[in-house]
Amino acid sequence: MEDVVIRPLEKVQLRNPILVEGLPGVGNVGKLAADYLRDQLPAKPLATIFSKFFPPQVYVNEDGIIRLVSNEISYWRSPKPDGRDLLVLGGDYQGISPEGQYEITERVLDFCAKLGVTEVYTLAGFAQGKVVESPRVLGAATSPARVEVMKRYGVVFSRNDPGGGLIGASGLFLGLGRMFQMEGVCLMGETSGYFVDPRSAEAVLKVLVHAIGIDLDFTALEAKAQEIDRIAHKVQEAEQRSSEGVPSGPSAPRDDLGYIG
Repeated sequence: MEDVVIRPLEKVQLRNPILVEGLPGVGNVGKLAADYLRDQLPAKPLATIFSKFFPPQVYVNEDGIIRLVSNEISYWRSPKPDGRDLLVLGGDYQGISPEGQYEITERVLDFCAKLGVTEVYTLAGFAQGKVVESPRVLGAATSPARVEVMKRYGVVFSRNDPGGGLIGASGLFLGLGRMFQMEGVCLMGETSGYFVDPRSAEAVLKVLVHAIGIDLDFTALEAKAQEIDRIAHKVQEAEQRSSEGVPSGPSAPRDDLGYIG
């Protein structure tokens, strides 16, 4: 097996497509956003990505059937006569080594460049270490012009917010993308970093859909966000009781408090 295998499922001709990347990371913000976007459009499977740089693992479904861990590229054709098509990259993992991150990103960018992609949006979370009830969307971009455009949608740009650098796929797809003559923006939703965070994913997606001019129904994502909000409030109450010396009762289940890095 090669280090990275991109297996196309069909051949397509796309109109000036935009690539949207959302892989697992802090708060799973990017993955939640990309998966929701793919499902709501809905987008169709275009290619599956396998790699030695993913963990040596298979998933087993409820029927006992396995599949190798992977990433996926899906596509969506805009119904507007002057609309732009989308490619959505999501999946199970990012590369588990620096070499893997670079190799996978470069191969995906090359594949997308051949389909006509010149613009990239990467979606991610930015950990604040505390519950964020109304997350801002922080940004980084490939040019001053793009910074000014995204500020119109409420995106906050500050060198201090992302800590001076972007680690992982959300940064590499922009950095390496410039080698393929692609421009782009990273949208980072503020998140505690302790929960899977649909509230932050919703904030990121609302900026994205305005920026690329598409419509999206957020009803299902809002329901998930409200459920996580309830969990977060219970944790805050337990922490407050603990600080006041009041027993907090049974701890929350691990499934509710899982950290996804």
